[in-house]
Formats: sequence, structure tokens, C-alpha cells
Amino acid sequence: MIPVALHCVPDYDASRMQEAVALLLNKLGLVLSPGLNTLVKPNLVAMRGPRLACTRAEVVRAVCRLLLDAGCKVAVADSPAFGSARGVAKMAGILQALADLPVRIEAMDRPARIPLTVPGPGGEPGAIGVSRRALDADLLVNLPKLKVHSQMRMTAAVKNLFGCAPGFRKAWAHFRFGEQGVRFESMIMDIAQAMPPVLSVLDGVEAMHVQGPTGGRPYALGLMGASLDPVALDTAVYGLFGLAQEDVPLWAEARRRGLPGADPDNLAYPLNRPEDFATDGFVIPENLKPVSFNPLRLVRGRLVSLAHRFKGR
Repeated sequence: MIPVALHCVPDYDASRMQEAVALLLNKLGLVLSPGLNTLVKPNLVAMRGPRLACTRAEVVRAVCRLLLDAGCKVAVADSPAFGSARGVAKMAGILQALADLPVRIEAMDRPARIPLTVPGPGGEPGAIGVSRRALDADLLVNLPKLKVHSQMRMTAAVKNLFGCAPGFRKAWAHFRFGEQGVRFESMIMDIAQAMPPVLSVLDGVEAMHVQGPTGGRPYALGLMGASLDPVALDTAVYGLFGLAQEDVPLWAEARRRGLPGADPDNLAYPLNRPEDFATDGFVIPENLKPVSFNPLRLVRGRLVSLAHRFKGR
């Protein structure tokens, strides 16, 4: 059985958050060794509405403190859709929250090519660049934000690992693999499976609903979750909202691959269970938008991203 620790956490109070993170990791039986090279990967999607769209600063700080207290080496990194990691972290309050800790905020850079299980649109061998910062970590600490998504319906742990692809590569992947059968979700799953050991700690205290991954509305779900299997954590969340496999492209892809974490019968809950959380009034998109970006949007997005990055230097 795969442990998925779910915990009722009503707000982002700093001391309560610290206790919640410690409890979640304890219930997973995770032992952190001094000197462990850890990379903390929050969701720093963009500068638009960062306090709701991004992982909350209180969660990032609580996780970093716990790692540091265990003697781990800690860095924080992501690859936002627009702007620099440091710039979005500042807008989200994460830079300020970590100011007194010996933690660096870095970009997902130095890409290394990983093979994909499906070919490119022209039949050529598929591959995508993924940051060596993530690949070289002893432990990747994945801090997704729970929210609905206009293209994936709902995203949490697995989708957040897509941010390990540096900058423009994510937009290019949308253009290259979007609307090509299951190539896009297969590419994301390939990235997730290429990672070193992953600990995922989910921020669902204030989730995003109605629309996403930005521009949505807050929903007081009061959930923190954790697992050493990102697919299993997502499966628990999908079940919590009563979704079916065919409703969520990434879940369907995980089931196609026969991943153990994609089967709800393989999950064990050492704390709360999914049915302990109320989801009345939580709005999930019914119709999904195309995954593919058109060329003009791709170029425009690249120019905006470069402008934000230059401004943030």
C-alpha cells in the first residue's frame, strides 16, 4: 500500500503550518539525513494573483525550516511561465518569508535531454530538456498548489513537476505535443518518472476553483497532503472531488501506464481520508481548452517572459 497523508489545516498560521508539515512527513515514515541535497520546487506559475495561484509562502517556509533542522542542504527553484523564479517568489511573498534562512532561490536551468515514450509529431524520437538542478537532487521536494486547470481539469503533484523543464521549453512542448493524441500528458508523465526521489507536499488550504491555473477564485478546502508517490497523491485528490479517470488526462495516462499510485485501491491513509473534506460548491471546469499554443501566442509569450526576466534582474 502507498501512504498518502491528508491533514485538515484550517489556515496558514505559521506555527500550525510547521506542525502540520512535520506531522505529514512523520506519518509517511520519511527519515531525512544530514547533508542530503534537497531541491524545493514550489508552484511559481506567474506574477498574476500569486497569493492564490502560487504555493503559499508559509508552506514553503515551513518545509524549508524542517529540511534545514534535519541538516539538509536546501535550495528553492522553479521555472515560471512568465518572469523569473526570484521575481515571482518576491511577488508571492516567498522571498521575504525565506529572508532569514540560508536558502537560495534559483532558476530551473542547465537543461539535460530526457527521452520521451512517444515520438514527436513528425515521428522523430521525442525528447525534452529538464533542469539538472532537479535531476541532480538527492530529494526533490515538490510543493504543488491544488487548483483547477483549463486544460488538465485539475492539477496537483504530477503537473507541478512539469515546471522542471526550463522556461521556453514548456511553451514549446505545448506547441509541439498539444492536440496530438495523448502526447502532451505522456510527456508530463515522462518528466515525473525521470525525477530523483520525490516528496510531494500539497498546499490545498486555500485551493483555486472556477478557473485556473491563474485567475480563479479561492476555496477554503483546509487540506494539506503529502506522499512519496506524486501519482498516488493526485489520485487521492481526484477521488476527494469525485472525479473519474476519464475526467483527468493525467490520471488517465497514469492508468494507461499501469502505475500503482493511479489505483485508489493501492492507497493507504494514515491520517484523514478524502471523505473527511467538504467540497460543496467547488467548481471544476466542464469543458477543457486546447493544450496547444498557436505560434503567435508562443512568440508573444516568449517576448513577455524575456521582458519580465530582464526587469527582475
